[in-house]
Amino acid sequence: MQTPTFGEISQDHRGEWVRLRTMTYLRMVALAGQAAALLVAHFHFGLRYDAALVWVIMAAAALSILVSLALFPQTKRLSETEAMLTFLFDIALLVCLLYLTGGITNPFALLVMGPVAVSAMALRPRSTLMLALVAIALMTLISLTYQPLRLADGTVLGVPPLFAFGFWAAIVIGIAFQAFYAHRVAAEAVSMANALLAAQMALSREQKLTDLGGVVAATAHELGTPLATIKLVSSELAEELRDHPELREDARLLVEQADRCRDILRSMGRAGKDDTLLRRAPLETVLNEAAEPHRDRGKVVQFLLAPGAGGESAQPVVLRRPEVIHGLRNLIQNAVDFAASMVWVQAEWSDTTLVIRIIDDGPGFPPGLLGYLGEPFIRRRRDPDRPRRRPDYEGMGLGLFIAKTLLERTGARLDFRNCDGPLAVLPGSPRLQGARVTLEWPLARIAVQPREMLAPNPEISP
Repeated sequence: MQTPTFGEISQDHRGEWVRLRTMTYLRMVALAGQAAALLVAHFHFGLRYDAALVWVIMAAAALSILVSLALFPQTKRLSETEAMLTFLFDIALLVCLLYLTGGITNPFALLVMGPVAVSAMALRPRSTLMLALVAIALMTLISLTYQPLRLADGTVLGVPPLFAFGFWAAIVIGIAFQAFYAHRVAAEAVSMANALLAAQMALSREQKLTDLGGVVAATAHELGTPLATIKLVSSELAEELRDHPELREDARLLVEQADRCRDILRSMGRAGKDDTLLRRAPLETVLNEAAEPHRDRGKVVQFLLAPGAGGESAQPVVLRRPEVIHGLRNLIQNAVDFAASMVWVQAEWSDTTLVIRIIDDGPGFPPGLLGYLGEPFIRRRRDPDRPRRRPDYEGMGLGLFIAKTLLERTGARLDFRNCDGPLAVLPGSPRLQGARVTLEWPLARIAVQPREMLAPNPEISP
C-alpha cells in the first residue's frame, strides 16, 4: 500500500474515512427499524416466529452498539480490516434474523445490500468483493433452508418456487449492481477531488510567484538608497586616498561592487515590475508570456492577432490574471508536445467577445478521447498508434483539466476539436489534422476596459 503524498486523497486509504461513531448511529437506526418491523409483524399481523432466538440476536446487536459507544472515542476511525469486520458482523446478524423470519421470502431481505453498498464507497475493491461474495453465499443458503413465517392458526406463509428464485436473483443482482455503482461513484469523486486540489495548487503556485515578484521589486527599490550612499562614500574615499595606492584600490573595488549591486537590483526591480506590478497588459504581451517557456523547444510558435467582425483595429488590454496565464501555458505546452513543427496562437476580437485558438500540425486528439477531454485522469487508450507518436508520454488528462478549470473561472468557454484541412483563420496554412483548442471570453470579463486599446500588431513571429 502506497502512502499518499501531502494533500492527496488516496483511494488505497479509504478505510480510514469511516468514523466509528457514524457507523454506530447508522446501526442504531437499522436496529430500531428491525425491532419495529418485528413488533408490527407479531402484534398487528399476527405472524409467528421463534421470538426467543430473534430477540437474542437483537440483544447481541444492541450490545455491540453499546460496547462501541462506551469503549471508543467519538473520533475513532476504522481501519480497512476493522470496517470490513463490522460490515461482516452486520451481514451475519441480518442473515440470522432472515433465517428465523422467512428467509429469502422476507421482504426485508433486500437490506443485505446496504452494508455492501457502503463498503463499496468506503473500502478498497478487494474488501468489497469479499463482502459481496459472503452476502451472496449467505443469501443463497437461506433461500434453500429457513424457518417459514406462520399465521396465528399455524398456516405457513410461503411463495411459489419461481417467486423465491426471483427474489434471490433480484437480491444477487442488486448486490452486484449497487457495489459496482457505489464504487464507481466514489472513485470518480476521489479523482475529481484530487484534480481540483491539483488545480488549486497550480493556481496557488502561480499566485506565489506573482507575489514573490512584487517582493523583489519592492526590495530593489528599498535597497537603492543605502546602496547609493555606499557608492558616494566609497568614491569620496577613493579620492582622498590618492596618496595611498593600496588603500585606494580597495576603495575603487567598493565603488565597482556598488555599481554591480546597482545593476543587479535594477534588473530585479524591472523583472518584478514586469511580472507582477503590471496588472494589465496588451493581449499580445499576455500570449507571449504564456508561451515563453515553450518557445525554445524545437517547434515554431507563431502568433496571429487581428480584429474580427465589428472589432476595433487595436488589440484589447486584458487582465494579467494567473489563471489565464497558467491555463494558456498548459494548452500551449500540450500543442508544442504533439506538434510536428508548428504551433499557431491565433486571436481575434469584436466589441463583445475575445476568441483565442491554439492550433498545431501534429496528429490531433485521439478521436475516442474527444468526448472526455477536460476530465481528469483519463485512462482510455483507444488509439493504438498513440504510443509511437509520443513514446514516453504518460499523461492522464490532468493538465488539460487544470487549464480548463482555471480558464473557465475567468469566464472562458473551451472547445476541443481536430482540424480537417486548411483553416480560414490561418491564411496559407497547409492541410492540417492537428488539435485545435478554441477559447472564447465575453470581452467585459477579461478586458480592462473593452474600449481601452493599444496599437495594432496583426502578425508577430518568434
